[in-house]
Amino acid sequence: MAYVKLRDRDAILTQEGLIFRVFGSNHPDTFFICDAEYASEKIFDSKDPRAPRTGLDKTFFKFYNDEGLNLVSRNFPHYTFFYKLLNKKLLGVNVSNIFEIRKPDERLKEIARVDPTDELMDATLRVLNNMITQSGLSLNEFGVFGSMLHGFHHPKFSDIDLVVYGRKANLKMCETLEDLYSFSSSDYSNEFENEDVMKGKLWRFTNFNIREYVWHQKRKQIYGLFKDNKSGRTIKAEFEPVKNWNEINPYYEQEDRIAPMGWTKIKARVTSDVDAPFIPSIYSIEPISVLEGPKCAFEVSRVFSYMEEFRQQVKKDEVIIVEGNLEKVMSPQRSYYQITLTYCPRYYEQVLKVDGLTL
Repeated sequence: MAYVKLRDRDAILTQEGLIFRVFGSNHPDTFFICDAEYASEKIFDSKDPRAPRTGLDKTFFKFYNDEGLNLVSRNFPHYTFFYKLLNKKLLGVNVSNIFEIRKPDERLKEIARVDPTDELMDATLRVLNNMITQSGLSLNEFGVFGSMLHGFHHPKFSDIDLVVYGRKANLKMCETLEDLYSFSSSDYSNEFENEDVMKGKLWRFTNFNIREYVWHQKRKQIYGLFKDNKSGRTIKAEFEPVKNWNEINPYYEQEDRIAPMGWTKIKARVTSDVDAPFIPSIYSIEPISVLEGPKCAFEVSRVFSYMEEFRQQVKKDEVIIVEGNLEKVMSPQRSYYQITLTYCPRYYEQVLKVDGLTL
């Protein structure tokens, strides 16, 4: 395959029937770091009632928790690679193994060009057009992800999943949604308006309670509910931030290597949040005190998070608590410390939150 340029939330399909989501926007020369999202019924079966995707002539199943990682590691190890920077194996697709690429912006333009063929596509286009009108943004600043990207959405049960491209567009969308949520007549409301949204859901985080989670999620503004009077149902609508191409810069230098330094918990002040909405979310910080772990944690200069829960989580000048993997980034020219929040054995002990909340 010729030169391929992909970014976060673009999708890669393989010949075997795996669908990967490209994870982040910086990758090694020949591999794309990915997260396994779906698999064809030919290679995977799930008993989870949330998993089936049946909109096509064959069924796909969505992976939950570590199902995708386990399937790929066990049956398709060629979709893993050794990443020198981290000194470990990751899920990833070599350019030579790409069977098909699907991009959210291109798919949304295809949908917008034709009359909707089902009620969810109709609702999606009405939400999209409303957002364009209310925000002053253009179609070029949106995309569609999730099951609709792949054409196996369920018209009556799937959500509205939109991508918003770029820092300025994301900020404008947050402002627009905040305004819409404030008027009951707008048919839009904040999904995290109260704690009822978490009823019946298993909560696993140990240093981050449900009230704190809902408080942080609510102020992000990107999670909404659309009261669709035409179809008669209330539909979850997400507006997920992804960087514009001109906003993508390397996270690391070519010669950088990362050394694990153990576990840490610190109190810090956020000095920059410009990359907070994206994956990875990057926060520049100034430590205030080390609450747990080695003293070198007082030299941490940034939080580097791959976790969906912690996107757009804290803001500039806020005092925060962060707990996770302490790392030293080294090259012949420089070295610095960071706290990385990612998939790891202590996943549910990790936290990034505003300090001192009384909820």
